[in-house]
Amino acid sequence: MLSLRMNEIPVREQPRERLARLGAGALSDAELLAILLRVGFSGTSVLQLAQHLLNDYGGWTGLQWADYDDLCRRAGIGASKAASIKAALEIGRRLARSGIDERYPIRSPGDVAALLMVEMSHLDQEHLRTVLLDTKHRVQQISTVYIGSLNSATIRIGEVFKEAVRRNSAAIIVAHNHPSGEATPSPEDIQVTRQLVAAGRLLDIEVLDHLVIGRGQYVSLRERGLGFE
Repeated sequence: MLSLRMNEIPVREQPRERLARLGAGALSDAELLAILLRVGFSGTSVLQLAQHLLNDYGGWTGLQWADYDDLCRRAGIGASKAASIKAALEIGRRLARSGIDERYPIRSPGDVAALLMVEMSHLDQEHLRTVLLDTKHRVQQISTVYIGSLNSATIRIGEVFKEAVRRNSAAIIVAHNHPSGEATPSPEDIQVTRQLVAAGRLLDIEVLDHLVIGRGQYVSLRERGLGFE
């Protein structure tokens, strides 16, 4: 089907019609993207273009982090379609985050990773974030505390706990990413964790974990016993 022009595909089998008939969940990634690209399109099959984009950028996640100007320069895309792609992916990201309300419970490092990895694993700078929890370990707030190179000399421990104190949080989980994509904790990561755990004891705010997030992977320092001795 990808070798056909859109107007050569039976109307009933074109993406918009399949969506109306079967629901969005029945469509392939290429068909969903083709709907965004369809308006005003002529020439090579829009489905073929959609599949090429997904292949070239490594799927939806790669497209989300693709450079806007680079997308604009792609044959058959241009500024309008690049904007449509970026807007649709941002809507999806915000929709996913909107489900994280104050009732979301944290039971494991995997729960935290599910909240943060989609975005943090593709950041090109280090970000330090805190997940604030109530007495039942339900999410109160997710805050970005630092952006840039992180080490024990530059991090102000009070800044990490500032929102937790304001929200009267019972516990926090700290997470930061490695832009290299490698999630192995560094000696600095372990040292920062020790400082945060000690400060949490003084403030009566438990530091439950510190996650290091890489490209499609994460490491829980708590699970590895690093900084929580």
